[in-house]
Amino acid sequence: MYIKRHIEKVVERIGLRKGVLIVTGSRQVGKSTMLKKQFNEHKYISLDEPRVYEQAKENPSSFVQTCENVIIDEIQKAPLLFEYIKEDIDKIIFQRLDNQNKEPFGKYILTGSQSFRLMKNVTESLAGRAGIIEMSGISKRELNESTFTAPFMPTLEQIKAKEKSHNVKYDYKKIIEIIHKGSFPELHQSPTDLNYWGSFYGSYIKTYLERDVRQIVNIQNEVSFIKFMRAIAARSGQQLNLSALAEVVGKDVMTMKNWLSILETSGLVYLLQPYYNNINKRLSKTPKLYMLDTGLICYLGGWNTPEQLVNGAMWGQIFETYVISEIIKSYLNDGQALWHLYYYRDKEKNEIDLVIEQAGTLYPVEIKATSDPTKSMISAFELLKKVPDKKIGEGAIICLSKDILPLAGNNWVIPVDLI
Repeated sequence: MYIKRHIEKVVERIGLRKGVLIVTGSRQVGKSTMLKKQFNEHKYISLDEPRVYEQAKENPSSFVQTCENVIIDEIQKAPLLFEYIKEDIDKIIFQRLDNQNKEPFGKYILTGSQSFRLMKNVTESLAGRAGIIEMSGISKRELNESTFTAPFMPTLEQIKAKEKSHNVKYDYKKIIEIIHKGSFPELHQSPTDLNYWGSFYGSYIKTYLERDVRQIVNIQNEVSFIKFMRAIAARSGQQLNLSALAEVVGKDVMTMKNWLSILETSGLVYLLQPYYNNINKRLSKTPKLYMLDTGLICYLGGWNTPEQLVNGAMWGQIFETYVISEIIKSYLNDGQALWHLYYYRDKEKNEIDLVIEQAGTLYPVEIKATSDPTKSMISAFELLKKVPDKKIGEGAIICLSKDILPLAGNNWVIPVDLI
């Protein structure tokens, strides 16, 4: 069963305006499935296939000449193709300038799960010619078949609009199951049990190490890298501490930094930057670390059932990670960058889980794995009033409440299902 993806509208919009459309994202988030359905007249080619890869590597010029409206998967494996794609696109651009070609763009649809290598080639060869989209795992909105696609904002107006398009009743058990299952589409497209869940993530890590990690860096000891991934999973929702990671894994800090960059460029990890104002020297400058797929966190941490998850020591961290991940998806699925998302923390350890900045206004959000939030949980919101030249907008606690409720002032309780 195909689950309609909200990012499809962005893909269509950009694909018609650029000669090359590039869709990045971690392995198995559904890039190829979506593109084959959306561009069903394009020929699909995967460079994961040895014979195809050999042709692209040995004779890139001839390979590109045979391409006519094509989807090329894992394009970063054959970087020589970029120069020949550039030549072909430039010819099309000149034809359009001469009014000889009025056909829409989108001749080349390229995908890749290694953003660093892919973007390096794009910068060098296809600058200005390519539209770039980052695709994430499946969102709760998509699973609910919601028609609401606006990026998340903690305003009553948006939450009421979302509620109108939301036809799913509150189901605590279902929420926990989805958080435990994770966001890879394969786990949601048909009924699966916990044995399949474990097999999926075991195979995913093996494939990720063999096809992605080894092509970026020489990992001599896979056990150490898996230990590193487990350490990252255990620290999701915490401030990044490379020295602590190095001590746990038994490697130096520079290695930890390099390995972390691999997880970032693979789309598995996101670093939420701290809100920082030069006038206030008391604010933290350290990012917070999130492993974006909560199912992968559970697998690496040994939380093998939803019951173990909700009763475990990491439940609060994983719930926060889930909410941050869903909010990130809402922006990526609308084709927006994430530069205006922050967290707030000062030297006294006062913290706000998320601060969204828009048009000179700061919107604070707290995330709690509780169904009964209190006013004291948003006491840190007042600190934003000290930030010069900024207004304070509506704020919210996102939690396991069943209903939208007023909390204090211009702040609301928002059920996790309505983000």
